[in-house]
Amino acid sequence: MAKITETVLRDAHQSLVATRMRTEEMLPIVEKLDNIGYHSLEAWGGATFDSCIRFLNEDPWDRLRQIKAVAKKTPLQMLLRAQNLLGYKHYADDVVEYFVQKAIANGMDIIRIFDAVNDPRNIETAIKACIKEGGHAQACVCFTTSPVHSLELFRQDAKTLENMGAHSICIKDMAGLLKPYEAFDLVTAIKSTVKIPVQLHTHYTSGVGSMTYLKAIEAGVDVVDCAISSLALGTSQPATEPLVATLQGTKYDTGLDLAKLSEISEYFMPMRERWIENGMLDTKVMGVDVNALIYQVPGGMLSNLVSQLKESNALDKFQEVLNEVPRVRKDFGYVPLVTPTSQIVGTQAVFNVLMGERYKMVTKESKGIVKGEYGKTPAPISPEFTKQILGDEKPITCRPADLIEPELKKIEAQISEYITQPEDVLTYALLPQVAEKFFKLRKEGKLTPFVEPKPKTASVAAPGANEQEIAIAIAAALSAFENENGGSRKYEVKSVKQMSPWVLAGRVGR
Repeated sequence: MAKITETVLRDAHQSLVATRMRTEEMLPIVEKLDNIGYHSLEAWGGATFDSCIRFLNEDPWDRLRQIKAVAKKTPLQMLLRAQNLLGYKHYADDVVEYFVQKAIANGMDIIRIFDAVNDPRNIETAIKACIKEGGHAQACVCFTTSPVHSLELFRQDAKTLENMGAHSICIKDMAGLLKPYEAFDLVTAIKSTVKIPVQLHTHYTSGVGSMTYLKAIEAGVDVVDCAISSLALGTSQPATEPLVATLQGTKYDTGLDLAKLSEISEYFMPMRERWIENGMLDTKVMGVDVNALIYQVPGGMLSNLVSQLKESNALDKFQEVLNEVPRVRKDFGYVPLVTPTSQIVGTQAVFNVLMGERYKMVTKESKGIVKGEYGKTPAPISPEFTKQILGDEKPITCRPADLIEPELKKIEAQISEYITQPEDVLTYALLPQVAEKFFKLRKEGKLTPFVEPKPKTASVAAPGANEQEIAIAIAAALSAFENENGGSRKYEVKSVKQMSPWVLAGRVGR
């Protein structure tokens, strides 16, 4: 039997609308989600922590507690960036240990732990802390392709994580690059190496996700990550219901009820429609991006490169930058392209092209990769390149967190005036500037709910015009509106009397 982790409360809306679903929108459906029979509900971690306090004016710890109060049957699951936790740098071990302790104390059951460069040393502290607190520690192998990444390397990584005490392994395909037959071979290799369960996570960006899951299931994968259909596909996960239907009556039958899943999909559909209308959900992210497979670059990284080149008025250099990305990645030891390494490699590639000379300008983050601040890279970085980037500085060879002094007591002293719960110390540790602003507003009673942007509207005035002139005016106004606001939108025509169907055909009302 294949099992499914439902991502709608975390990765689905993170991937589609930058993690803007509010807790109050989640709670009414949690009981039905809890009764489906999922392996787990991914409901926390990733970017949700940052988004809660930066944009939604919500306490992420309170979100976790509220969801757990309703979801009494299904384990809750979160994504943790290993020594980075839910922030953007490495933290001291005492912060990592305390965070894991509090996450589990507040209701978390399964902690999925990944490291951007697949350095197991960065994962070990979080695994041990999770085990100590009685949680399920799921350790990740980030999938990528390069001359040094092979089935044997992924097998070794998985075995190392099992030996550290991981309760299960997740193959994390963050860019949607894992193709179906590759998935079959990879799952087969890892299943033959470890004795613990294996889970597969992918995105639908490249369009192969559902086929990849099917072959992985045939190879014996234990769990796959899906999103309910109304918030699936595109940059989100493969859809839950089609996979459930496909497996019905086979030895892989999930046992999940399609009728009940349909009720859940219907609940989220108005959100999807609203997000499309107000522009939060760009329909472009719902399609297939074949470039993800051609260039082995995540869809989000591609859009970021376009944005950077537009700002520099150098969009004509796009192909040149795409060609430079794999060269930079090779220089950097073939790091997987996942946050934050994808942004670092992409930005450096842009600089290399725009400056007309490779590494004439080196970002602080690029220097950090070469120095070893992010951990050990999959392939060694050449001594010549290291010398070019670091000069006389010596690279770090130890685990990066070994160089960080304990931080908790110092942080607690810094924000003592704002603390209303022990978890506030961790919120500040991860996102100090954003957290302090949040704490001040909370103390002053000025936290206001997140307000979504209103749908943009266009007015067409054609007094006394005949039917054909009105149609021409509407078509012209909508064309201008689309050009200004980036693509098609849903339109509503008001106060137009006796308009025949041909006037409304095509663009209006679609």
